[in-house]
Amino acid sequence: MQRFIAPVFAAALALTAPPAFAQDDQAAKVDLLFDALGLPDMLMIMREEGLGYGETIADDMFPGSNNASWNAAVSQIYDVEMMYEEVRGALGEALEGDDVDAMLTFYTSEPGATIIDLEVSARRALLDDAVEEASKERAAIAAADETPRYLQVKAFVDANDLIESNVVGALNSNYAFLMGLLDGGAMPPGMTPDRALQDVWAQEDEIRSNTSEWVYSFLLMAYQPLTDDQMDAYIAFSNSDAGQDINGALFDAFNGMFDDMSRALGLAASRFMISQEL
Repeated sequence: MQRFIAPVFAAALALTAPPAFAQDDQAAKVDLLFDALGLPDMLMIMREEGLGYGETIADDMFPGSNNASWNAAVSQIYDVEMMYEEVRGALGEALEGDDVDAMLTFYTSEPGATIIDLEVSARRALLDDAVEEASKERAAIAAADETPRYLQVKAFVDANDLIESNVVGALNSNYAFLMGLLDGGAMPPGMTPDRALQDVWAQEDEIRSNTSEWVYSFLLMAYQPLTDDQMDAYIAFSNSDAGQDINGALFDAFNGMFDDMSRALGLAASRFMISQEL
């Protein structure tokens, strides 16, 4: 995801601060939007996903060891309160100057409110490996047949640039994890940041394939109960200025959190790898 730096002359505008009540009003609106988007529930689910990912790391990098202390370290990294504060703060910054009222109008009415409930329910259901596998199989069939709902979901994916944005986020997170390992001293001699970057880019095709598979399986599962008109309304909102703004803000907020946690996981994993060698 492209990140832009404001031009230097914009700093002059900061000399005149907006009234405090305007700042408070904006913060209150972002709080309402945070809840309307189901983010507190989604962060709880992401914690469960993170704990499962921690088990995968342990199996791959230090199998057969006593993982109680590792599990505790992973649990601390995926601390929900910390995740909440980081995402909420970053989201508020990313939405400065955007039409939060339009976002609230959509997500606190229909079909926005129902859509959020469906997204949270589907994300929670996918914690079950059997459900995830079945969802991927159904999505593959829908894609092959180019069903009407698949084409609507594809339009939604394209409107929000979900594949490319998620691929870039995954690549950055993987690089952050390797940097954690490198800074923690667990990487082999000769490994440099440039070499780590090359290794990450070598995973791009696989990450893109896995990302596309997961995104479509998740969205087709989540949006299955919606009518065509409800899907069209969501696509229309996604193509609006407010829809584009909230999509970009969410990616900015979550990518920052995932990068931080990935680096922390790399540092923690390096400590466990080194302790095993002693």
